[in-house]
Amino acid sequence: MFVVDDDPEICELLGDYLGRHGYHVLTAQDAAALRALMQQTSADLLIVDLMLPGDDGFSICREVRKQSDVPIIMLTASADETDRILGLELGADDYLGKPFNPRELLARIKAVMRRTRPAQAAPSADQARCVSFGGWELDRMTRELIDQQGERTALSGADFQLLQVFLERPATVLSRDDLYALTRGRDAPPLDRSIDVHVCRLRQRLGEDAQHSQLIRTVRGAGYILTARVDALT
Repeated sequence: MFVVDDDPEICELLGDYLGRHGYHVLTAQDAAALRALMQQTSADLLIVDLMLPGDDGFSICREVRKQSDVPIIMLTASADETDRILGLELGADDYLGKPFNPRELLARIKAVMRRTRPAQAAPSADQARCVSFGGWELDRMTRELIDQQGERTALSGADFQLLQVFLERPATVLSRDDLYALTRGRDAPPLDRSIDVHVCRLRQRLGEDAQHSQLIRTVRGAGYILTARVDALT
């Protein structure tokens, strides 16, 4: 999830609050910073302040809608109803005035994602033999990981299953219990930490470590999230 607001206190507030509720939040204070984020990773929702330095929220909404259907919630301190109508006409999915209650924003986020998630599903990526993500490719038939130089590495059954779970649910926070159940088909025993070991091993396969992982990030108190966009290869 991306939060775009030129007020660093709001960025920090939303990063902390939404993070405690299982969302991975990246912040930007203007359109240029947002573009840089979108080149690095994808988001399942944007929260955009209307009044920004340089390109305003309207411009961002118009630009994003040319290339993506990602849900957008606009924030503004303006009481002008025309702004709200224009934002919705440009493709925003919801609109919330400042000051706002973080709990109300959280409720609106959940409502927007419930409405839009079916439209965002990408069955072609789930069904494709090969998918790309974060500079890597996975051949599901041979269970091989392919790097940017075309070199192939065979994955063990456990590593393949864990990677499959992440690739089928990009930009989604998955708890340890979720990962255990999805990879093993049963609930995790109490205090079991084997998923942490498996995630660490998969990160190593992807050339990363726990302290600096960009593809599979740790969401403190919630679990793990694959931040890369997943695309089907033909």
